[in-house]
Amino acid sequence: MNTAARTGLYGAALAATFAAAYGLGATAGPLGGGADTPRHGTHQGKTVTDHDGRHTARTAALPGGLQVSQDGYTLDLRTPRVTAGRETPLRFVIRDSAGKAVTDYTEAHDEDLHLVLASRDLNTFRHLHPALGADGTWSVPVDLPAAGDYRVFADFAPARKGAGALTLGADLAVTGPYRPRALPPRKTTAEVDGYTVTLEGRLTAGTTSGLRLVVAKDGRPVTDLEPYLGAYGHLVVLRSGDLAYLHVHPEGEPGDGTTRPGPGVSFTATAPSDGSYRLFLDFKHRGTVRTAAFTVHTSPAGAATGHTEPHATGGTGGTGHTEPGGHTGSGHGGHP
Repeated sequence: MNTAARTGLYGAALAATFAAAYGLGATAGPLGGGADTPRHGTHQGKTVTDHDGRHTARTAALPGGLQVSQDGYTLDLRTPRVTAGRETPLRFVIRDSAGKAVTDYTEAHDEDLHLVLASRDLNTFRHLHPALGADGTWSVPVDLPAAGDYRVFADFAPARKGAGALTLGADLAVTGPYRPRALPPRKTTAEVDGYTVTLEGRLTAGTTSGLRLVVAKDGRPVTDLEPYLGAYGHLVVLRSGDLAYLHVHPEGEPGDGTTRPGPGVSFTATAPSDGSYRLFLDFKHRGTVRTAAFTVHTSPAGAATGHTEPHATGGTGGTGHTEPGGHTGSGHGGHP
């Protein structure tokens, strides 16, 4: 979108422009597609084959959320635009290769499907759990505070035999007066509702990294975190720019005999490239889920950085939201 458009108002005409642009992106297919060339395009995690039948090197799978369709499944966003500051039902359908709505899912982290919404500038974040209708339509009310471009992520696993976990993404236009916002600055602590969350560890491009987030309340370590989504915390990591969605795994789980309920919540993650990332930690304490957000910058694998943050050790890891300027607020994204 050009500068003139960004300094104007999001209105009906601009919403129509968004819709046209998003429609073009959906129909254009993966980057590099088009007329057949001497080699096939890149296939996710599969061997690329020349036209003469020779095999070439295997390619790495794309990060999650960059595609609206993958492995025969498509995210059909039935609500392509909403108005800033107005609660609106957001509806979507997951369709199989035959175009039929998927109604049977494998539960993961206590839910059949996790829905994440994030603004392109990564200042606003929502982690929600919509309700599934009998016809296969998912629905959840959303109220987004600022106009702009957003990305919708559906994280799920179809129950069909042999189907794996998928994260599909689609663009959402939020109309209203638009004010550009910069990526929140890098910091290793976040304040939310009297809680202080400290980030230890770092992301390194192409290498599995340990991240530990330590929760304190009024200066005292929190040692009685409550289980949320099958762990003592849930972490979403998004890459600035294209909003690639990283799968992050908690270490341990409540009731396993070794994982403590805080103050440290530990995860492992792999950054696919050098760059800037936003980390969103959901944690539950005293019956409320809160979100702490951080901006981090990676360095290439093996590079000397002089970084002084301690590496993550031990422990393990909610629904919430992040507002403009990186300030975190409370929220709950359970079923409507």
